[in-house]
Amino acid sequence: MQNFDPQMMVLLYFVLPVWLIAGFADYLCHRATNIETTAGLKETFIHLLMFLEMGAPLLAALFLDINALVIGFMIVMFFCHEATALWDVSYAVTTRRVSPVEQHIHSFLEMVPLMALLLVISRHWSQFLALFGLGAEPARFDLHQRADPLPDAYIACVLAGILFFELIPYLEEYWRGKQAQKKVYKKTNNFIFYKVQIENLPV
Repeated sequence: MQNFDPQMMVLLYFVLPVWLIAGFADYLCHRATNIETTAGLKETFIHLLMFLEMGAPLLAALFLDINALVIGFMIVMFFCHEATALWDVSYAVTTRRVSPVEQHIHSFLEMVPLMALLLVISRHWSQFLALFGLGAEPARFDLHQRADPLPDAYIACVLAGILFFELIPYLEEYWRGKQAQKKVYKKTNNFIFYKVQIENLPV
């Protein structure tokens, strides 16, 4: 990749790793509070939704030419993520303890995407302006692969990081929630069964 400027260095080698580390740390906080038996699957589904809301713009930035369409998509996904994060915390505090450490981690998970978005916009300022009909450059809304592809080794490391620090942990969280839900259903069904048996005993 040519013209590897400081903004790109910060984006690729600081912002993205911090996001991955914060996401994994948040997962550990969920695990420590036994999310599978407190907030349950509902919060896990919210986490997976937030992962998709940030994962899609990230993949776009890694593989696509950044133009008005991609920037607009990133902006929309950022605000969707912020709204979902508010929903997540509003629900979580009613069902489990959200520690000061977890709250601090949430601040990273909210601000790091904004930092990434601003860095992308600053590197493609003319297309950001064009998105709103400003500037001399026309807005481009076509999809093309990056003209300056990122190094294959870097892409492999990022995808591996996403897999091992984000996707697998949160799928494991979903699995634990599903197992806990099954145990609750089983106990409930057993209780109903024995209650019916007792009620039907001859007097």
